[in-house]
Amino acid sequence: MNKPEYRQTTFLGLRKEAIANIFPFINRLSQNWNEEKVIHPFRVVLNKEISDHVRSWRFIILILLISLTCLGSIYTALANFSKAAGPNDPDGAFFFLKLFTITDGTLPSFVVFISFLGPLLGISLGFDAVNSEYNHRTLSRILSQPIYRDYLLNAKFLAALTVISVMFFALGFLVMGFGLVNIGIPPTVEEFLRILTFVALSILYVAFWLNLSILFSVQFRQPATSALAGIAVWIFFSIFYGMIVNLITRSFAPSELAGENQVIAFESFKLGLLRVMPNQLFSEATSTLLMPSVRSLGPLSMEQVYGTIPGPLPFGQSLLLVWPQVTGLLAATLLCFALSYFSFMRREIRSR
Repeated sequence: MNKPEYRQTTFLGLRKEAIANIFPFINRLSQNWNEEKVIHPFRVVLNKEISDHVRSWRFIILILLISLTCLGSIYTALANFSKAAGPNDPDGAFFFLKLFTITDGTLPSFVVFISFLGPLLGISLGFDAVNSEYNHRTLSRILSQPIYRDYLLNAKFLAALTVISVMFFALGFLVMGFGLVNIGIPPTVEEFLRILTFVALSILYVAFWLNLSILFSVQFRQPATSALAGIAVWIFFSIFYGMIVNLITRSFAPSELAGENQVIAFESFKLGLLRVMPNQLFSEATSTLLMPSVRSLGPLSMEQVYGTIPGPLPFGQSLLLVWPQVTGLLAATLLCFALSYFSFMRREIRSR
């Protein structure tokens, strides 16, 4: 190395050393910049689960089924919209809410389709959430990385819930868009709030069945067993539980000569048993939100009815009326999630 090159190299080295000594925070800033580029493990698992749901044929088939049925209910509602709004209808001023409730008998309404197909959507997205990883022997490999156990379970639930929320909000705004184009009248602020609350309640209703299916996925090793367990619970609450309640309460039914208080007590008892069903809670809450003329969800005496003026309730009063139903659905959802979380954190993850 000749003398000029040696001096230039020495000068550059001394200059870099002086900059590092004078400005030590430059190295810290570069290290913080590199640390910010590192993605959190929970976000990685969440993005992976969302992409798996969106790209799966199961989700595509379900979203096509739900979209077609909901479009059919929208078409039926728009075709019979002129007949639904009568002069003596207490809900006649709420045009947009009728798009979710009216029907001519050929196809169920939008609310009925959500109540029937929502549990199927939640069960299908969660019945193989954990046991499929175990059967494919990928669960131990995933958790051998710097990923906590609760990250995996929370990401699976949150990914499915995100997909369900996007789909339900898209369907809700699609109904409002069709109504705005055909009716030509924009929704009021109260109608918009009621529709958004109905969509949020539908997401909570599906989240219960999603958590129930994840719980069965943690408890059973085979996806077919967990799917059958979820469908069995759905069929039991949809068909057989109401029959069982009728058989039980028939022996306690008051006679024709019974007083008003006995009849009200019997009906309250029967309604309390029926409210164990999640679909009963969802039906009561949605009917109150989308039909503002509903003023009570239980039996009333003549003293309570006397002097009342029929008319729609404000949004705040309807929300207070359905708050017990919303609390029940939320409590059932959190209970299923807590059970699945506790069971998964204590389960052996190594494959046999």
